[in-house]
Amino acid sequence: MQTKITVIGAGAVGSTTADNLVRRNIAEEIVLLDIKDGVAEGKAQDMMQTAALLGFDSTIKGVTNDYTQTAGSAVAVITSGIPRKPGMTREELIGTNAGIVKSVVENLIKHSPDIIILIVSNPMDTMTYLTLKSSGLPKNRIIGMGGALDSARFKYQISQKLQASANDLNAIVIGGHGDTTMIPLIHHATWNSILVNSFLTQEEQDDIVKKTMVGGATLTALIGTSAWYAPGAAAAAMVESIVRDQNRLFTASVFLEGEYGEEDINIGVPVIINKKGWDRIVPLELSEEEKVLFKNSANAVRNMNQVLKDSNII
Repeated sequence: MQTKITVIGAGAVGSTTADNLVRRNIAEEIVLLDIKDGVAEGKAQDMMQTAALLGFDSTIKGVTNDYTQTAGSAVAVITSGIPRKPGMTREELIGTNAGIVKSVVENLIKHSPDIIILIVSNPMDTMTYLTLKSSGLPKNRIIGMGGALDSARFKYQISQKLQASANDLNAIVIGGHGDTTMIPLIHHATWNSILVNSFLTQEEQDDIVKKTMVGGATLTALIGTSAWYAPGAAAAAMVESIVRDQNRLFTASVFLEGEYGEEDINIGVPVIINKKGWDRIVPLELSEEEKVLFKNSANAVRNMNQVLKDSNII
């Protein structure tokens, strides 16, 4: 059976996700869909013109708002939505993006009822919660991407401080996908099984945590817009673990029912990702301080989710 993957939104993150996926040769067909006429088609054609140079065999098809072309997709990555604009309230942003994401999800499920959905759109934890509550899909088939990106940024910051290869590091971020809600677990991080705090002063550890938490905002200040290379790579890595049934451990925003002391919430915790979507939650021994931070993070995410309820979106 052929594997089809759909990416919704042909902006910087969506097109980078598609580019990463096609280079990995994990699907026969990748569909890139956007609402703006010609954009997805043009970017898909541009990427297809790299096939002879990069040696991939996958096909990328760009379409304008035609969800029939997504039929039979195994996985969809949703990147669509708008960034927060000057003068826009949090409620306005959530309301606008909730409408977009809800419509996208309905259209995807109509044509691919067995689909696994990966949410990239912001506010990511709240959009993942919305997708679960509005779609009727099993909880394991709804995944929020943010923790995988935050953990990659965490490894980058550690690697810079240690002058080490990021590939030799194990380090994760849990909690909400936001610069005040994420929790980089510095005391759990290892360099080929050796705790990294063996090599770092407390000041250096604090600096790594701080820079990780503002990683997205730092790039926005430098570039003038949100980052796209690392988000696209993070989404593609998670999709590959699903399609190839790799059983990789990622931090992902998933629905909790008592795990980590929380329920009725989507928030970042370590999970195993495979052909089922997210298969199981991996328990961590958190310190009392880390437990308090996680509780505070969950409360902040709940406050965002409350906007959906107050607006009767869910």
